[in-house]
Amino acid sequence: MGQDPLGNDPEMFYDVILRRRNWANASFCCGAGSLHRREAIMEAALKAFAEQVSRDVSAATVDVTDSALRDDLSAMVSVEAARANEITPYKFHVSEDIYTSIVLHSDKERGWRSVFHPEPLSKMLSPQDLLTWTIQRFKYAGGTLDIAKNDRLFRRPLSRWQKLMYGTTVYSYLAPLWTMTLLIMPLVYFFTGISAVSAYDAPFYAHVVPFLVINRIAFMLATWGVESWRGEQYYLAFFWTNLKALLHVMRGLPVKFTVTPKVKQAGNFARLIAPHLAILAATAIGILWRGVLVLEGSSNAGAYVVNIFWSLWNASCLTAMVGAAFRNVEKERA
Repeated sequence: MGQDPLGNDPEMFYDVILRRRNWANASFCCGAGSLHRREAIMEAALKAFAEQVSRDVSAATVDVTDSALRDDLSAMVSVEAARANEITPYKFHVSEDIYTSIVLHSDKERGWRSVFHPEPLSKMLSPQDLLTWTIQRFKYAGGTLDIAKNDRLFRRPLSRWQKLMYGTTVYSYLAPLWTMTLLIMPLVYFFTGISAVSAYDAPFYAHVVPFLVINRIAFMLATWGVESWRGEQYYLAFFWTNLKALLHVMRGLPVKFTVTPKVKQAGNFARLIAPHLAILAATAIGILWRGVLVLEGSSNAGAYVVNIFWSLWNASCLTAMVGAAFRNVEKERA
């Protein structure tokens, strides 16, 4: 009881990230627990409907040179296009919440504002097992990346600060591009001797140690009073699901709206953490293998120690998800 094995606690996201976007009018809807003005939603839907009809008419008449014929054709196509399109105050998208916020923020004529209120006004059910968590997080990542790829996010009439805030949300889901390197490089060193750093000498430590310390202090001050370690663990442990979502969107595949299960799913979730187990096993074997070479004097001891700490930090993050895969909720409740 009182634990958060799946990293569901949203305090870091809501109180530290989303709340601090109010000043830029860039806090966005996150599904349930949000309220929208009906006027804003319907007006945005009507504008989108009119723009789509206009695009359909333009596409049908672009090659017509005779002005009279073009006017008559435009009138006919307008009627058919209006019948073919729907006025949808909601978006048919797996991430319709943030999508709707982007649409409303893009309306510079009306200047709609969004505000995140820090008081708890509703309670929602969080995933209770790793399968449900994975389904939910895949939709979050895939939906956000799909919007960035196909909705011309940065061409919309958003302010520079809104573009920056939405851009950082997209950026967070590009994490596999660097977390994979973070996870693999210690293993590369253990098995090949090729290090990510050319020299583990005094100048290296003189630069990296102050950077790491100052970075940690800055993070603590920015998130004072908010538990952050579990979020840090899952940021790295999320790499496999995040990578699959990224590749899914890059291949142009649609991100389907799979309903998140509302009750705990039973079964063996080892397949969801197979990459994590592989990295953990390779880390243990690699530490032993490179250790033998260090004892023989054929490998650098300084590089070995640094990579041990590096790989153990990685392992401490990955084991959070491994533990979640094998947890027994019924036993915890007993």
